[in-house]
Amino acid sequence: MRQVPVYFSLGTNQGDRQANIAEALRRLDAAIGRPYEALSSIIETKSWGFEGPDFLNCVVRYRTARRPQTLLQICKRIERAMGRRGAPEYDADGRRIYRDRPIDIDILLYGDERIDTPELQIPHPLMYQRPFVMGPLEEIFAQK
Repeated sequence: MRQVPVYFSLGTNQGDRQANIAEALRRLDAAIGRPYEALSSIIETKSWGFEGPDFLNCVVRYRTARRPQTLLQICKRIERAMGRRGAPEYDADGRRIYRDRPIDIDILLYGDERIDTPELQIPHPLMYQRPFVMGPLEEIFAQK
């Protein structure tokens, strides 16, 4: 099967944030079945879209043959196992309501594929608006 590069963003603003990133990476390695290829620096940033404690954020690259929908299921399973609760919420105008979380894992890119379903959009539709994603992503691209 064809292996493609997949980029994930990780963010956490609850509990031991360094440990949360390390645990999420360990769980991703196990679920994907191989260690990651590249990891950006871990940066501290202000909350985005709400008032809350500062986040630690990074981007990680894997190479895998797993389909994007399977990867989304893996991400959601890890988030729940690490204590993330509740489904996404939206305000009356349809804007996402953001909250504190022990871990957030988003699929940013999956090779050069474009996906637009209600459950999954790739490239991630908000990544270009988020410096805490683009800076670490650019760092990994520079490592190639």
